[in-house]
Amino acid sequence: MTPGLTPLPARLQGHSVSAGRPWPMGASLDGDGVNFAVFSAHAELIELCLFSPDGRKELVRLPFRERDGDIWHMHVGGLTPGAVYGFRAHGPYVPEQGHRFNPHKLLLDPYARALEGRLRWSDAVMGYKIGSNRGDLSYDTRDSAFAVPKAVVTDTSFTWGNDRPPRTPRCETVIYEAHVKALTQLHPDIDKGLRGSYLALASDPVIAHLQRLGVTAIELLPVQAFVDDRFLVAKGLRNHWGYNTLAFFAPEPRYMAKGALWEFQTMVRRLHSAGIEVILDVVYNHTAEGDQWGPTLCYRGLDNASYYRLADGGRHYVNDTGTGNTLNLTHPMVLRMVMDSLRYWVEVCHVDGFRFDLATVLGREPHGFDPNGGFFDAIRQDPVLSRVKLIAEPWDIGPGGYQLGQYPHPFHEWNDQFRDGVRRFWRGDAGMTPDLAKRLLGSAERFDHSGRSATSSVNFLTAHDGFTLEDLVSFTVKRNWANGEDNRDGHSDNHSDNMGVEGPTEDPAVQSARALRKRNLLATLFLSQGVPMLLAGDELGHSQGGNNNAYAQDNAVTWLDWANPDESLTEFIAKLAGLRRAHPVLRQRRFLHARKRAWDSQLDVVWRKPDGCTPTPQDWHDPAFRALGVELRMAAEGQDSRCDAVLAYFNCGGAVDLVLPASTRWELQLDTTRPDLSSAPVPASLPAQSVLMFASVPFAGQAQGESR
Repeated sequence: MTPGLTPLPARLQGHSVSAGRPWPMGASLDGDGVNFAVFSAHAELIELCLFSPDGRKELVRLPFRERDGDIWHMHVGGLTPGAVYGFRAHGPYVPEQGHRFNPHKLLLDPYARALEGRLRWSDAVMGYKIGSNRGDLSYDTRDSAFAVPKAVVTDTSFTWGNDRPPRTPRCETVIYEAHVKALTQLHPDIDKGLRGSYLALASDPVIAHLQRLGVTAIELLPVQAFVDDRFLVAKGLRNHWGYNTLAFFAPEPRYMAKGALWEFQTMVRRLHSAGIEVILDVVYNHTAEGDQWGPTLCYRGLDNASYYRLADGGRHYVNDTGTGNTLNLTHPMVLRMVMDSLRYWVEVCHVDGFRFDLATVLGREPHGFDPNGGFFDAIRQDPVLSRVKLIAEPWDIGPGGYQLGQYPHPFHEWNDQFRDGVRRFWRGDAGMTPDLAKRLLGSAERFDHSGRSATSSVNFLTAHDGFTLEDLVSFTVKRNWANGEDNRDGHSDNHSDNMGVEGPTEDPAVQSARALRKRNLLATLFLSQGVPMLLAGDELGHSQGGNNNAYAQDNAVTWLDWANPDESLTEFIAKLAGLRRAHPVLRQRRFLHARKRAWDSQLDVVWRKPDGCTPTPQDWHDPAFRALGVELRMAAEGQDSRCDAVLAYFNCGGAVDLVLPASTRWELQLDTTRPDLSSAPVPASLPAQSVLMFASVPFAGQAQGESR
């Protein structure tokens, strides 16, 4: 034992304490015990607290005696997987200067790989005295250990066998955004004991459904351990979505059937075996500790001034996230934690990519958003992370928060302009056809720069945040009353259309119109350049009753009703995915700019009116221009390609005569007014409210793709 260190009490005899090492961070098994390393630049003393296996009894406190720079470290010999622990940090409690140390509050290890227990909301988890006239400047001396989750020493080893990441090319990717529990909780073919869990998501019925749809990647709403907000618990609700992260390395326990990391790893392995990638929605912009009135659970108590971006001398928090606090990724140790977390999910859990919530926060430097900022530089040079899929939600509520199109390669970006423009076109808003043209070509005006590809745009009609597809065609007004916020929450401008009746209806004409509108929206999604993303449940006809902000609805509002699926819509989406796979021109890497191809002098894009002519400038500026055709070939900047051409028409108006260009022989492969159509001759008219897609067919004696 290192001289000067306090020996363990009799109940922990057989364990030895030594200096250990400052790496890796967190609790690391090494065969002889566990090494602990934790960061704090401003603490005066940090203690390791060991607990009984159930986390209820604190057994011993061991002070860290060794410090390497700002890393405090210690080795405890004889500890094994399953050991439960936390930290206490001593230091100044001077909120006006940004310091909120309070050793009465047990702190979670920021690198915790697993959790024991859940957060029990109590005034004891606050660093200040609730009700004090000094507010958050007061100091609370109650011990919070009984109320907070503890970290668990975890053996992360797993038998991966021959698991390999699918590494689906970006241009072939089809994303399915889903919630672990909502997707599986009501599935009748999943064992009741597994429903709502990672293992349920890895079950044969779910995998078969994803394969049927043509999905290549499932994007999971947050699965990093999170907490239920106190105001929700008081209302009898829960944080269903999970954008309230507490532990960036630990899988959320509520989705575990057995309480073990191997459940998550098994899910990934099984999805990989089916050729499906796993993308995690991650929240590195803020934590569950909120603003100065929030609890002291981890980061605030370890080093508030380092982990968070502070204002007003340090007492208050910069709130670019709308959640009360903002992580300070300009601090090297906070950035290191985020990078370590990302690598952990890739290397230990084999995930294939990440969708970054409010990603503008991650790129905001002191001078503003910077696409060459520290976070982006770190992730792009990283040999592990630079090869996985990276998706940005390109906005936040901070200054200069809207940054669509400004992220560096290889980031994809959620394209809200696609969502809104396509919705408005099919709703019949005047003058939206020019905008539709931009969205069909991958929003090049936003993304075609700095060597970025046409797959930079993640195109979506719906996502977890907003109306489902069924509600998009059924409601004009949000109905969020169940959230307990008097319907003030959620967006009010949804560009939706109820097709004549608000809410559910038995009117067959309205039902037919809604079904057609959904098919038109989906066809536009799959026929556009970029990466298409589906919202789980849209293929089933899932409705949330008009709730467009169901973040707190862990119930039948969000759980998918597998007992009453819209089989025809599911099959239609599968058909669209099949067409996209069959025609490479629909999923190109290069942007299309109506340039001549060197090998055949044909333009890679030609815009068409239903009469076969190209639109004039007057047409493009005509607010009544509602039927647009686009003839697509492989990009002129590419190599000589013999792929077929595609001609698609999008008509949000009435029926019109149709004349196709005679230079090519065309075969009808999609008509949204006849969803069961497989192929047919060219019709004489373009139906009202329709999408038609034709593929080129060689003339007799002509090779496929050869120009005539």
